Amino acid sequence: MNTKSSIPPEFQQRLLDRHGRQFSPGEVIFSDGDEAEEAFVLHQGRVRLIKRVGAAERGLRILRPGDLFGESALMNGAPRNQTAVALEEVVAVALDKDTFQQVLFSQPEVGARVLQQVIRRLRSAEDQIEILMVRDAESKVVVALMKLGQQAQLDRPGGKVELLLSPMELSTHVGLDVDAVKRVVQRLRDAGYLHIVEESVEIPDVEAMTELVSLLEVKDQLAGSSAKRKAGSS
Repeated sequence: MNTKSSIPPEFQQRLLDRHGRQFSPGEVIFSDGDEAEEAFVLHQGRVRLIKRVGAAERGLRILRPGDLFGESALMNGAPRNQTAVALEEVVAVALDKDTFQQVLFSQPEVGARVLQQVIRRLRSAEDQIEILMVRDAESKVVVALMKLGQQAQLDRPGGKVELLLSPMELSTHVGLDVDAVKRVVQRLRDAGYLHIVEESVEIPDVEAMTELVSLLEVKDQLAGSSAKRKAGSS
């Protein structure tokens, strides 16, 4: 879930000195509907993005250092379309449109990194749509971990995969409450599909996780067929 910073470390420190902002735990960085004047690059801490639809509130993402957010400020006249809340002590670089354009002009590689983040975000959004279409809670979690594991393997080829992922982040990703996610993760850990080290999830064998997804799909299909037969006989 963590991404490479949009701004090179040596340049980011100079921006922090001039444009750094600090936020306390629970503080609202910006609210849905606010006029958007600045985009942010998270330097320290974690931020939760929230979207309210009617009376319901849904967590969208948990941001970690290096993430760009609030980028709608870089488009003329675009208001905020989500709320950002600091989960802990947060330090971020705040960039208005003119400053961001200056950064792009002086540091062309920043544009490439921002584009990479946007592409990742679009891919994540597509994955979340697929996950939300899955009915079973266990299947949602397994599919999400499989996709995150596959993406991590593309970025860092090798055997086991380590994801910096808290239960809250995973629950946000799959649209389930934290307790439900913890129960599924516990079962996967007991079965040997996962190892948990603090806030990291280690997947020793992504292929085994992929096979588990296939088994759960078959289980879901069989359950659906059984339900149809019972409905037809009643």
